[in-house]
Amino acid sequence: MVEDRQYMERALRAAARGSGNTRPNPLVGAVIVRDGEVIGEGWHEAYGTAHAEVNALNRAGEAAAGATMYVTLEPCSHHGKTPPCCEAIVKAGITRLVCPMVDPNPQVRGRGFDYLREHGVEVITGIMEEEAEKLNEVFLHYITTSRPFVTVKTAMSLDGKIATATGSSRWISGEESRAYVHTLRHQSAAIAVGVNTIIADDPLLTTRLEGKISRNPLRVIYDSSGRTPLEARVLNTLNLSAVLIFSTPALTPQQRHLYEQKGAQVIILNGSDRAELVRESLRILAEKQIDSLLVEGGGTLIDSFFAADSVNRYITHIAPMIIGGATALTPVAGQGVDSLEKACRFGEVEVHRMGEDIVLFATGRRKGR
Repeated sequence: MVEDRQYMERALRAAARGSGNTRPNPLVGAVIVRDGEVIGEGWHEAYGTAHAEVNALNRAGEAAAGATMYVTLEPCSHHGKTPPCCEAIVKAGITRLVCPMVDPNPQVRGRGFDYLREHGVEVITGIMEEEAEKLNEVFLHYITTSRPFVTVKTAMSLDGKIATATGSSRWISGEESRAYVHTLRHQSAAIAVGVNTIIADDPLLTTRLEGKISRNPLRVIYDSSGRTPLEARVLNTLNLSAVLIFSTPALTPQQRHLYEQKGAQVIILNGSDRAELVRESLRILAEKQIDSLLVEGGGTLIDSFFAADSVNRYITHIAPMIIGGATALTPVAGQGVDSLEKACRFGEVEVHRMGEDIVLFATGRRKGR
């Protein structure tokens, strides 16, 4: 029905308003309609708070009896941080529920729909399923693979350079692109860089959204041998957000002790190569309920994530400039592939403008290497 799609679009827009605040929970929106009029709307606003369905029911009040609810993900049927939404829906007298998709969380996975049907609620599924899946691609990946959703972000010139041969890189991307990076950080549970980036740029790796309350991600440094300077800004701003250093047995006990004295957590990885080290680190991050990881550089670390077949989305900002230079740095370093058949390919690419820059969003990764 046209009306069903119209109200589901509104529920999806409502769900997006929780972006960056609900992790590791999904983004969920709910709209309640009676006699062609919206009488209640809500979204999951933050982890640990009331779910979208309950917020919408609270706004609808007694008028919810006999109404239709549009919700972007299967209502929960278990006790977690909050009571089951299914029970609240039945108690409120909702008679029809429209929802795009099943929640793949093993604690839900169809049980919500079964409960509602058993209590006389008509359940319609499948409407705008593709859009709902896209909205919650991070959650769906995390809950089904037990690994964080990895986004790699780079900025480069038209000829594919991220810095000059002398290392000058500020600023390649424009002001709007640089501002967008903070939106990505707000939406990510953790941000990762290699030690070379720490040495070269001394970044804070925090979120700064103008006029908005933002969340700082966990700051992750990949440093195999303890080259992160003790005076680095990330190690002296732990009041802003925590720092985790992934290292290897090459890190001396003395250096580890110095990092831990600063307040950083140090975890020793034991993989046999860079790809295995990345996969091990992602497993550890998932255990810490890190559902999403933004990798900002440098080229060697990014190459390691591609070698580990662990990149879910690649975002590159392309500035209208030519840098040139045979030795100028490129976004992905390392050895690269020796044939195009081994190249990592993406099945979906979106193109946008941000100020003077062109931004490419590539997803649907296909295995290479």
